[in-house]
Amino acid sequence: MSNRQTKTDVILIGAGIMSATLGSLLKELVPDWEITVVERLANAAEESSNEWNNAGTGHSALCELNYTVEQPDGSIDISKAIKVNEEYQVSKQFWSYLVNSNLISNPRDFIVPVPHMSFVQGEQDVTFLKKRFEALSNNPLFQGMEFSHDPEKLMEWIPLMMKDRTLNRPIAATRIASGTDVNFGALTRLLFAHLKTKNVDIKFKHNVDDIKRTSDGSWELKVRDVDSGTVECHTAKFVFIGGGGGSLHLLQKSGISEGKGIGGFPVSGLFMVCKNPDIVAKHHAKVYGKASVGAPPMSVPHLDTRFIGKKESLLFGPFAGFSPKFLKFGSMFDLLTSIKTHNLVTMIAAGVKNISLTTYLIKQVMLSKEKRMEALREFVPNAKSEDWDLLVAGQRVQIIKDTAAGKGTLQFGTEVISAADGSIAALLGASPGASTAVSVMLEVIKKCFPQHIKEWEPKIKEMIPTYGVSQLTNPDLINEIHTSTARSLDLNENLPSPNGIINNEVLI
Repeated sequence: MSNRQTKTDVILIGAGIMSATLGSLLKELVPDWEITVVERLANAAEESSNEWNNAGTGHSALCELNYTVEQPDGSIDISKAIKVNEEYQVSKQFWSYLVNSNLISNPRDFIVPVPHMSFVQGEQDVTFLKKRFEALSNNPLFQGMEFSHDPEKLMEWIPLMMKDRTLNRPIAATRIASGTDVNFGALTRLLFAHLKTKNVDIKFKHNVDDIKRTSDGSWELKVRDVDSGTVECHTAKFVFIGGGGGSLHLLQKSGISEGKGIGGFPVSGLFMVCKNPDIVAKHHAKVYGKASVGAPPMSVPHLDTRFIGKKESLLFGPFAGFSPKFLKFGSMFDLLTSIKTHNLVTMIAAGVKNISLTTYLIKQVMLSKEKRMEALREFVPNAKSEDWDLLVAGQRVQIIKDTAAGKGTLQFGTEVISAADGSIAALLGASPGASTAVSVMLEVIKKCFPQHIKEWEPKIKEMIPTYGVSQLTNPDLINEIHTSTARSLDLNENLPSPNGIINNEVLI
């Protein structure tokens, strides 16, 4: 054991997309601040940010039906879709700034244009999709969206999904070419490589065992070297807890009152991965369907073109599962040890309220491969079992808290929990997560460094041109920013994908 003491300005816990984003923003705003990153695994982006542990969808509500809710009067509420889209545009603006500043050299290393589509079957869902299309397509954020229920047009868009399909009920789809696939693992590693050149101290294979406030209001972290067992004390004026599912335990250890009464519910995910390159080459889109009744929002089925390791892949899922672990490389006791006296009633209430969700997850865990293939055949009618393998994806921990809706309410989203004095902040929750990382980290900066915001604002506006401006009420600005980010991020949708497809037409 060592009593070595190290002082720094900022400590970021977890080497995922959130810490990478916050660290990159702060290094642009205050280059002279000292930053230390602590990660218990051997590399960056090994948990939720890893490319195999999430869908890689640049979540902008172009295709995700759960962001547009049908109201009792039949109208479609698009407010959440607008919010998610605006937040993703902010992420793209920051990435564009990094590319234009030569802080990231090749955007195609992490972002690729892939059309985003919604696909539904049955009269009721077709009617819903048409209304959704009408509500969104009039909005400047969703320009270029197309709708069709014509099987011939759908054969052009999604030939793999239409081949051998029995057309015994209405079907329809929307398509927007400006969608993206993002390799958040690659982006995270690029950001940390950049931070390393800025003298950020990145400590891999180091675990934060404890967090305590010191008498002067800063924070002392007990950090253990996973290999040697040596313990060091690190103190910082500001701590960000961005450890994915592991954030809840660290928030609880901090003892801040804002973290009281909050619990977590873990949900695991599995994907089917196509191992037949001939089939992969026949599909070029991210196609989202509707979640089954009782399924959590992160279980919306989708057939996804992915670009991983510069190679095109095809994934279907996710299938939900249950594990008491809060992290993929976590402990089977994570859920149990997260239950404290201050959140016990909240957790019990959540258990009672979510019996149907628990039943759904248990059924999902028990699914055979053939049952999963049946779900896949709703998307790819002639899918063969031998062409697909099962992949265990990442763990997500949904927030449980008491809200106006009642005790023990399960929250599907992300939330920043921070101390009143702004000296510590934790990110809890999941989807849309990584896609909105820049907006979420700007929220952390605003909450935790209010005294600096006026001084930092010109630089923030240089990085995020729409900062402090409503994108909705400035359609000309939106078009200008979309054009410039598409150019700098190399997002021309007419460029061929690596397998020689342009908009689903094979190049001859």
